[in-house]
Formats: sequence, structure tokens, C-alpha cells
Amino acid sequence: MTASSGSGGVFDLDSKREERKELEGRMAKPDFWENQEKAQRVVEQLKVAKAAVEPFDAFARKLEDADVLLAMAEEADDADTRDEAEAESVALEKELEGLEFRTLLSGPNDERGAFLQVNAGAGGTEACDWAEMLLRMFKRWAERMDFKSKDIDVQTNDEAGIRSALIEIRGAYVYGYLKTEAGVHRLVRLSPFDAQNRRQTTFASVDVTPLVDDSVPIDIKDAEIEIETYKAGGAGGQHVNKTESAVRIRHLPTGVVVSCQNERSQHRNRKVAMQMLKAKLMRLEEDQRSADAASRYDEKGDIAWGNQIRSYVMHPYQMVKDHRTSHETSNVNAVLDGDLTPFMEAALRELMGAPSNGDS
Repeated sequence: MTASSGSGGVFDLDSKREERKELEGRMAKPDFWENQEKAQRVVEQLKVAKAAVEPFDAFARKLEDADVLLAMAEEADDADTRDEAEAESVALEKELEGLEFRTLLSGPNDERGAFLQVNAGAGGTEACDWAEMLLRMFKRWAERMDFKSKDIDVQTNDEAGIRSALIEIRGAYVYGYLKTEAGVHRLVRLSPFDAQNRRQTTFASVDVTPLVDDSVPIDIKDAEIEIETYKAGGAGGQHVNKTESAVRIRHLPTGVVVSCQNERSQHRNRKVAMQMLKAKLMRLEEDQRSADAASRYDEKGDIAWGNQIRSYVMHPYQMVKDHRTSHETSNVNAVLDGDLTPFMEAALRELMGAPSNGDS
């Protein structure tokens, strides 16, 4: 069984079923857990394969049951059974829309987890507070989706908020969803940091890269990178501010810079930083191949007016609007509490040229 997306991308269920079968076979071997790190990667791969296959298989079973129910209604000429069958048909149509959307998650890295970075724009404490609000929004979204998030590098602001933060989110198709969030996010509100309580407009940027492992074939030569170690800052264990456990890596050919300070050893911080560097370089290659690469926000863009992908207006009215898709809602609090999936789905449909299901 193969499902096709509106852009011509293919979601191959048969290959996912074979992958699931092969991974389950590997897990059944008696020596599977001897290499814990390798075994954990297989477990995560199996979760992704199951997340791809099981919703379609469950839908197929429901469809068979609905066919039986409809046949019973027609044979018995029973109005109640017929009404039940029609109600089930409506529910299945809505579920099918969701499955059709899943076929849009067919990019080369869509099934991976993701690194998500938030940077405050110009505007001092106001912008730093907005960056922290965004960070919480994405963490709440991850919780709603039953994904796991972990802080990698957080730079706090002295008064309030954060200057920047990098988190890791693991789960099936995390990157496929989150890649739509890369860009500038604009907030309009009555500022809690203004003594006269005036309306303020502020900005923060979001960058998303796929979570990669050692299997990704990206060759980074030692001569191409500069590695700097420094003392980690912020809340943490005994290693914080006492040893140079934090690591910053600069990739000289591209100018990409990554850093990690939240792991408990320089070795672990370096390993995670190299993973992030690989992820960013892979994303750069993906963008260069993509038709919309020129319009995508990157780290060199201005975090300011005119570049925003979405606006969150809290005064003088309540509205969150995505400027790429025109998808909008008046329930700002729900969005800031992680209700982001409808915006992601609308953006993916726009990206892939698929029909939209309308706004909320």
C-alpha cells in the first residue's frame, strides 16, 4: 500500500511494515541489549515505524467494521442501525483527512526528532520574555503530542526571560511538524515591563534542524572546525561554573556555530554539539535542494518587522494569524499553551500544495 501526497511525495506503507518487522526481529535476539546505545536507537526507530503504520492499519479495520454495519442496516432495513452507520461514516471521513495529512510527512528527515532554537530579537527584556513564552509554547506542544523535550543550551536574561535557548525534542515525525515553525514570530501586547503599560511589538526567531545520529553520512574534517570550551552558566549541578565543560563549535566553511552546556561532561557536550552541527549542515543541504530555500528564514535574517511568519496579538484584540497560510484563531491562550498542530498542518499543506481544510 502506497499513499501519495499532493506534491508527488510518497509515503510507502509496505516498506514501513517491512522495516517494523525487521526491527522487531532484531529486538527479539538474546544479545540485543548488550550495546545499550545501539539498542536504544533501534527502539526509537521501531517507534517511528509503528507510528507510521499503525494509524493506517487501525483505519482499515474500522472501515471493514463500518462496511459490515452498513450491510446489516441495508439487509434489516433498520433506521437506527442505518443512522449509526452514517455517523460512523462521518467520523471515518474526518479520520481519513488526518491520514491524508500524514502522507505529507514524507520528507527525507521528517520522521526524525528535532533541535529547536529560540532567539530573542531586539527589544531587551520585552523580547527576552517573548522568547521564553515561545519556548514554553513548544514544550507544551511536545507534551500534548507525547514527545520528550530536553534543554541543551539556555542563556537567561538578567531581568526576565531568555536571550536564547536550544532544546531537543524526540518522537516520531517531530521534525516533519516543527520545520514549519522556523521563522520570525511577532507578539503584540500591553507590556508588563512598561511603567505606563503601553502596547509593544516584539519579535523572536525560531530555527529547527533534524535530530541526527552517527549513521548520517556527513563528513566534517577537523581542519574545518574550531572548538572552544568555556564554563557553563545557569542553574545546574556541581559542574556548572566550575569546569570548562561547555563546548562551542564553529564550522569555518559555512560560519555555522553551535554550542552545548547542559550535559554533565565536556565529552557529552562535545558529542551533542557535533550532532547539532551535522543537523544544521544537513538542513543547509536540504534547503539548497528545496524550491522554497530562498524564502525560508535562516539565522542571518533580521528578527524584525516584515520577516514574521506568524503574529500573536493580545491587544487591542485577540488573534493568532499565520501570514503564510492565513490560518488564524482568536484563542491566543490555547496556542501559547501548545495548541499548535492546526497551524503546522496548514503550513504543511501550503508547502506541499495540498488543499486546506479551512481555518479555525
